[in-house]
Amino acid sequence: MTEYPNLLAPLDLGFTTLKNRVLMGSMHTGLEETRDWNRVAEFYASRARGEVGLMVTGGIGPNLEGSVLPGAAMMTCDDDVNNHAIVTDRVHQAGGKIAMQILHAGRYAYGPKCVAPSAIKSPISPFPPTALDEDGIEKQIADIVNAAVLAQRAGYDGVEIMGSEGYFLNQFLVKHTNKREDRWGGSYENRMRLAVEVVRRTRAAVGVNFIIIFRLSMIDLVPNGSTHDEVVQLAVAVEKVGATIINSGIGWHEARIPTIATSVPRAAFAWITKKLMGKIGIPLIASNRINTPEVGEEVLATGCADMVSMARPMLADADFVKKAMRGAGDQIAPCIACNQACLDHTFGGKLTSCLVNPQACYETELLIEIAPVAKTIAIVGAGPAGLSTALTAAKRGHVVTLFDQADELGGQLNMAKQVPGKEEFRGLVDWYRTMVAKAGITVKLGTKVSADDLAGFDEVVIAAGVVPRDPEIPGQDRDNVLSYIDVLRGKAPVGQHVAVIGAGGIGFDVCEFLLEDGHSPTTDLPLWMKEWGVADPEEHRAGLAPEGPQPGAPARRVTLLQRKTKAHGKGLGKTTGWIHRATLRMKQVEMLGGVNYERIDDEGLHVSFGEARDTPTVIPADTIVLCSGQLPERTLADALAERGVACHVIGGADVAAELDAKRAINQGTRLAASF
Repeated sequence: MTEYPNLLAPLDLGFTTLKNRVLMGSMHTGLEETRDWNRVAEFYASRARGEVGLMVTGGIGPNLEGSVLPGAAMMTCDDDVNNHAIVTDRVHQAGGKIAMQILHAGRYAYGPKCVAPSAIKSPISPFPPTALDEDGIEKQIADIVNAAVLAQRAGYDGVEIMGSEGYFLNQFLVKHTNKREDRWGGSYENRMRLAVEVVRRTRAAVGVNFIIIFRLSMIDLVPNGSTHDEVVQLAVAVEKVGATIINSGIGWHEARIPTIATSVPRAAFAWITKKLMGKIGIPLIASNRINTPEVGEEVLATGCADMVSMARPMLADADFVKKAMRGAGDQIAPCIACNQACLDHTFGGKLTSCLVNPQACYETELLIEIAPVAKTIAIVGAGPAGLSTALTAAKRGHVVTLFDQADELGGQLNMAKQVPGKEEFRGLVDWYRTMVAKAGITVKLGTKVSADDLAGFDEVVIAAGVVPRDPEIPGQDRDNVLSYIDVLRGKAPVGQHVAVIGAGGIGFDVCEFLLEDGHSPTTDLPLWMKEWGVADPEEHRAGLAPEGPQPGAPARRVTLLQRKTKAHGKGLGKTTGWIHRATLRMKQVEMLGGVNYERIDDEGLHVSFGEARDTPTVIPADTIVLCSGQLPERTLADALAERGVACHVIGGADVAAELDAKRAINQGTRLAASF
């Protein structure tokens, strides 16, 4: 008897059957743009071997004007068909099914040729779109249908037509972006005409035995977005003209409400998909922040959907479904929704990967195979760098001993997991603990290692992490001055008025930890919705609460200071930094930049501003928290170097740039792959 009877049940679509209810949702990885089709094929084939029911590719443009950016992958000609056939052949050989997403970006296209229903510039693109005339609209429909026909020729099992997230079809649906007065604008029947026509003509062109998924925006989260009744009306219409499945889209890219970041509660929007259940006769897919088999099973068991979409979890572990099938859910590498190596890379023009799994999108480059000679390997430091090295080395057949002076595995991940909105890090630490035990790695915790302890090993890896940088502020030795380590590990009480010195990632984490004081909105969906202003779309258009965000009162009064004059949090993640900055603003955090730290005394923290040290000011504070950077912990590495003993230095011990788990895990994995 499976632990996940609903998740692993087949789904009969009439002309074909999906082996389970798991969709690998679309992710724009950048792989297609490499033009290395063997690499693209191996990425998808590895997930097919992992037993996912159906995969959807990243967005493929139907024409130049609809492509997300210049040089983006398109499906427009025979060469495209031949290239994509390499992918579909490999997937089918692996026993999988795959659909191609047709993505017309509309005004979101990052290029001067972008088009839209009306000439209204997007806030996330510098290019104003051209408003389409009647002939232009007909061209876009024909190009989308042509892309579907070519996808079918290339061997795809279906297509997903992107009608959500604020892209082209979604732009026609709402008055927010559609100001037309012809048959493509005005009434909702007119505004939905384009989406319905695209599905109708696509079905006519591809025949009946081909999957058409329509990605429908269930909740726009932008002003003048769709009502719930309009969502239902569109769903019924696209079913009638030939859609096989409807997939949930949540929010527009320009919405100022987070929808997939780690601070969003798990399955936060499944209840919205449930509102459509029973109103149409084709399967519905729930999406967003469904990242474990348990969460997926609950979504299905409670009638929220017929299928669940998991995109980034398939980056974290290509064998997600296969492990669930054999009852090894605790061995699934968890997606922590950090966005650091996936969406941040995508929107930064880099190839996508995964913080937890550096092999994602590097399947043909980063090979982890049994080593020709088994070595003995000592690793000092059981944080993310040391753990990734240990697991990869053990997988290759090496004999690994892992040392750490702490009493638990995880290093500074154990501080990150204490921060409200970063609860997913708990699962990452648990996974490491499970996998280290399964790998048979010798673990020596509570052990301070000397150079003598490392004699006789074939390879020595120093992953000892970081130590806090000394900001050298007069008076910092007072009892009310704490390091971020003291705060996040709960080693000392914190007062009601707090000054946080340093506005990098750690400074923001400490602020959020202090502001919530133990109760995280991420674990309380109604509270999270209230704080961000998310409402029931049956009651309020587009799911926006009329009163806007209503954050709870902060647990403390916090002032966040930095020496730099640039905006606070400038170095935070490209797709998540705005969330952290908005959170602190909602919690009334005062942010000061260009600060000189003069001294700390009974009055509080004395500061001045600028090179001239103007405007002497006292920040009254019961507690002052130092988050002023880190330095590499290289004591042991230096001792080994003095003895002429070679070692590998990785992670924070190599470069102490914030708490960069992405770099540390990637570095450790690649190092172990080279042994």
